[in-house]
Amino acid sequence: MDTFTFFRIWISNPLRVAAVAPSGSALAGLMTKELSAESGPVLELGPGTGVFTRALLAQGLRECDLTLIEHDSGFANLLRLRFPAAHVHHADAARLARSGLLEDRVVGGVVSGLPLLSMSQRKVMAILSGTFDSMRPGASFYQFTYGPNCPVPHRILDRLGLKATRIGRTLLNVPPASVYRISRRSPRRQYL
Repeated sequence: MDTFTFFRIWISNPLRVAAVAPSGSALAGLMTKELSAESGPVLELGPGTGVFTRALLAQGLRECDLTLIEHDSGFANLLRLRFPAAHVHHADAARLARSGLLEDRVVGGVVSGLPLLSMSQRKVMAILSGTFDSMRPGASFYQFTYGPNCPVPHRILDRLGLKATRIGRTLLNVPPASVYRISRRSPRRQYL
């Protein structure tokens, strides 16, 4: 079912989806392994068919503690049917800071299925700054990539005071993928 739905939506707009196949369960497990019920609420960007959403639920998060931001209306409608207690928004993740969707929510983690490598650096910066403004201290942003390096350039990480750590790689996904944890840098201590 997910594969058929994914390809139907992909055919209608392949550049917006920017993946060749839906994410697999191995990648979903790796993306969500550091999150638990205590992490909630969690923000998911680009959830597509809900593979990561199901993995978050399996980690013990409550459906009502999930906010799903999906740019494609077909996927957003599917998510509303599959996860009726989640907060599903048909919106652009780069406009979160201006949208007011997260004004009253402080999130404990972000899971991103967004194709950052196919986005402009300005858009990537807007996504990261908008989400980190809504995250509590110690929370992290989880991003996967099919590429050999973190999909967020060092220049953007430095400018926003962030660091990226690769937490794993799965060969069981098509194509194989790596997952990065992006978090705030610890403030440097001042020595007198």
